[in-house]
Order: sequence, then C-alpha cells, then structure tokens
Amino acid sequence: MTRSTDPVPRATMRDVAAQAGVSLKTVSRVVNEEPGVREVVVDRVRSVAAELGYRHHRGASDLRRRGQRTGAIGVLVQDVANDYSARLLRALEDATRARGLILLAASIDEDPDRERHLVGQMLARRVDALVLMATTPRQDYLLPDIRAGLGVVCVDRAPVGVEVDAVTIDNVGGSRAAVERLLDQGHRRVAFLGDLPNLATAHDRFAGFREALANRGAVPDPALVRHGLRTAEEARRAVEEMLTRSAPPTAIFAARNVLTTGCLLALHHDVGRSTPPAIAGFDDMAHLDLVGRPLLIVRQDVEEIGRTAARLLEERLLSPTRRARSVVLAPELVSYGDPGARRRAPATRPGRAGAAANR
Repeated sequence: MTRSTDPVPRATMRDVAAQAGVSLKTVSRVVNEEPGVREVVVDRVRSVAAELGYRHHRGASDLRRRGQRTGAIGVLVQDVANDYSARLLRALEDATRARGLILLAASIDEDPDRERHLVGQMLARRVDALVLMATTPRQDYLLPDIRAGLGVVCVDRAPVGVEVDAVTIDNVGGSRAAVERLLDQGHRRVAFLGDLPNLATAHDRFAGFREALANRGAVPDPALVRHGLRTAEEARRAVEEMLTRSAPPTAIFAARNVLTTGCLLALHHDVGRSTPPAIAGFDDMAHLDLVGRPLLIVRQDVEEIGRTAARLLEERLLSPTRRARSVVLAPELVSYGDPGARRRAPATRPGRAGAAANR
C-alpha cells in the first residue's frame, strides 16, 4: 500500500496520451507547441495535462533514470537587487556550494502570476528543489510536484495550503519592540509605512505596530498610516506629505528597508526642520553607520536564515518523507548613529521566537 507521504511519480507524456486518447507523438507536438494538431485536440491534451499535473521538462530524455538529480536548486526571491534578497542568495550559495549544488535565481516582484510562471520555468529545467519567497496567497499549486518528490523550503513567509519546510522571522514581535522603543523615547505620533497589505510580512509588521500602540492605550492615526508602498520614491512622497500636516509625526516606523531609504531621502531634503522625526525601520541595509543620524533597525540575521534553509533543504533531499519543519528566528534591535559601537538588544521576548516546530 502506498502511503500518502510517499513520493508519487510525475505524470509522463505517455500518461497524458493514454488519458486523452491520442498518440504520444501528438502529445509531444502539443507540449512543444508544434503545428499540425487540431485546436480541439490541443485543448483536450492541455486539459488532461493540467488534470494530471504534467509538466514538460526540457532535457527529460537525459534524466529518465528514477531518482537521478540535477544538483540544481531554484531560488525565487522578491527582488535579487534588494539588499535582503542579495544577502540571502549569498548565504544560500555559501551553504550549498560545499554540497555540490548550484543555484538558479530569479525575482518574483511580488507578482503571483510571475511566481507561478517562474516556478514552471524552474521545474522545466529539472531543479531538485525550490527555495521560495512566495507572493501567491496559497502554494497548493505545487502539490503535484511535491508529491512527485520536489523539495520546497519557504523563506521569509510561511507557506499556505502546503506542508513544506519554512524559515521565517518573528515579524510581529520585531515590529512591536521597535515601536515600543519609540514610545519609550516619548513619541506619541508614530507614522507607519508598509508594503502591500496582502503580504504576510507586511500584515504581521503592521500588527506589531498596532500592538505596541494598544499596549500604551493608543490607536494608529489613519492620517499617519500608509500601505502599499513599493519603492523608496513612494515612501519619500508619503513622508513629505505627512510632514506638511499641522500635526506631523514625531517618529516613523518603516516596515521594509527600501521604505527606510525613502524616509531618509525625505528628511535629507527637509533641512529646515528643527526637530526631525525619529526613524525605526525593519531590515538592515549597507552603510547605515554613514547616515549621520540616529536610526533604530529591526535586524534579521539573513545569513542564519540562509544557513537554516540550506540545512532544511539538505534534510529534505535526504529524507523526502520526513515531516515538515517550521523554524521561526528572533530578530534584534540595532541602534545606529550613537557614539561608539552599535547597541544591540533582542527584539522579541524569550519563548516567542527562535524555536523550531514540527507541523
């Protein structure tokens, strides 16, 4: 009897041909987009292929032997140009190189359709596993490939709809700790700059922001909350607009590093203000020591995230049927711009993060 956790072989062209009632050559022509096949037959073959979870694999003839691997890992991140994504890629590369693996990386750009397309492209190149910073609401579209033995590790965002390994950060706790620090400094009008609200990270960081205010008996001022900011320029314009108000913010929490950059740009041009707002941001960036003003940063240990993801990946490839593991790492608060060395402190309370849990 086959257990539900046992890998299920991927559907083949022969399987598609049998169920569609056509020849193997016809299926080959359809999947390779060759002419000479009637449209009604093309539709039937594609419908059966989708039903069976069949994917056309380039070079599959060279990899027919069951269990043979390519040594390639697909890595799909938000943007390879972003400091966080670049550091994660490097950490993964350093951790997997000794294992003889090679990475194929691409940017999702927070586009669900682009994510699914790139996943298909990676699988067409026979990657052994995926490291995925998902932007789709659910990842159960991967189920046919997971059942066929594909290893998946989600990073930065927890998976939804599938039980796969994951490495995430305590976004709620990190944001709450940063905003509480601002409140401890006497700030009461704290602005929030956030990413797309449908993203789990953006949702959790706003939740931490609200919790910090609620703990002090306050609620966010809607005039000082901005969601859906994608670029530094959008963040700059949002901050400049807030600063023109009769009651501007005395502090700003930017829930993503590119939004912190936007804050800095806005304050750089706002040179006439006697008391500029304090800034706290989520995610470290290069050269913050050179900014020349105090900054509070919720720092993720990106290198540890990469090492942990690589370890889970190796375990998954060695033991495809083991239970999925979710590892939540605790961030830390780092103060820049103070005299002397940086001041660091844990951003989350003991027991709230840093633990690995089986699903």
